[in-house]
Amino acid sequence: MKILVIRRDNIGDLVCTTPLLAALRQRFSDAWIGVLANSYNAPVLTGNPDIDEVFVYYKLKHRPPGTSTLAMLLQRLRMLWRLRRMSIDDVILAAPSYQPSAQRFAHWIKPQRILGGYDSDAVHEVEKVCAVLSTYGITDTPPPCKIVAPATPASAAPHHPLIGIHISARKPSQRWPTDSFVALIKALHQRHDAAFLLFWSPGSSSNPLHPGDDEKAQAILSRCADLPLRAYPTATLEQLIAGLASTDQVICSDGGAMHIAAGLDKPIVCLFGDSGLARWRPWGVPHRALQTDSRNVRDIDVTQVLDAYTALCETLEQKG
Repeated sequence: MKILVIRRDNIGDLVCTTPLLAALRQRFSDAWIGVLANSYNAPVLTGNPDIDEVFVYYKLKHRPPGTSTLAMLLQRLRMLWRLRRMSIDDVILAAPSYQPSAQRFAHWIKPQRILGGYDSDAVHEVEKVCAVLSTYGITDTPPPCKIVAPATPASAAPHHPLIGIHISARKPSQRWPTDSFVALIKALHQRHDAAFLLFWSPGSSSNPLHPGDDEKAQAILSRCADLPLRAYPTATLEQLIAGLASTDQVICSDGGAMHIAAGLDKPIVCLFGDSGLARWRPWGVPHRALQTDSRNVRDIDVTQVLDAYTALCETLEQKG
């Protein structure tokens, strides 16, 4: 049997699709299972034992420097033609809601069946994605998200715990202030004798195409210069995965980094702004999620985050 799963949107969306892949592999141990992803999110699947092959779709806005639009389109056509000749049995559209472009991809491939691509009554994104499993008679609770840590993760600091602090966020409502991060890092070190990796998207905030958080990160690093805080800018998704894999816990806003941490089985304290907590909370890992009525993380107090982290550690200790 040959099954192709299509998920071509954001990093967190693909991470939330990994439970579907695990359930399919458990049900069809001898099947060929492939994934059509995009160049932006595909590193999430590196080393995943549940899939046989990843087909990378390049969006035109993500094309490598020096590559023409024509070359990109030709590469896309060659990939689709190869998939079409493979005689795929089932194509699963893993996005819960209807996506015309994904439907077009699926029809080009000409599988025996096209499944999914519809919303369900489920609450969490993982549950929505996995609703298609009922077609195969699979009704179990979806397993945790899965990302395979690199063989040589980033070296950890000689302290325990090592907390990953991720300061970047795409949405303005998810951006916690510099002062709050500084106060939190100092309080966590004092209360838990913690060390830290500081993650951020590199680049200047003034860059109109690819804004980053260099200025914010440097301000935090300079104000915490006397603490065990190590800079970890992540220009690539592979770097982010390797860095988060070396931490003990992660504190971050809702977004791709949060879902990567969940896929790496990291306990998480997550700050939610103007996004759906019930749908996008970390799946399958111990966590504490914070959200205010204003739906802006600026209104989350440092004490709330500190107490949430302490409560998370207590829960982990009780579980042994």
